[in-house]
Amino acid sequence: KQHMGVTKMKKVLILAAISMIWNFPAFAREGDVREKVVGVTDVYIPSGFDSGSDVFVVANGLFTNSCYQVKDAKVKLLDSGIHEVTVTANFTEGLCLAVMLPFHKEVQLGKLSVGQHVIRFMNGDGTYLERKVTIEQ
Repeated sequence: KQHMGVTKMKKVLILAAISMIWNFPAFAREGDVREKVVGVTDVYIPSGFDSGSDVFVVANGLFTNSCYQVKDAKVKLLDSGIHEVTVTANFTEGLCLAVMLPFHKEVQLGKLSVGQHVIRFMNGDGTYLERKVTIEQ
């Protein structure tokens, strides 16, 4: 049997420590909170909006564990009639329950012009869920 030298043992321990740290983004510690873009799986769009209405929709999705808490929805007008929505959540590092938790977030679009508007809910990976809302006279 060969005996592992002290220098070789140190290298193994250092490599093990680096690989453990590599798996934790930005040296995350329990209790640290990061903002993440979350995917939307469905959207509720009320009907009957007109040009004088404050238009809103409700974005729905599922968190994969209990460390997520819905935070915000940002709306960006790409061009006439196309609105890009990004829903974010706070993710708290620590012990999480591995359960699917539904979330709902009301998204305020404001007053929109008459006609059809496209709303794109961005998922953070380049994909999106698209819905349309029609504004009456």
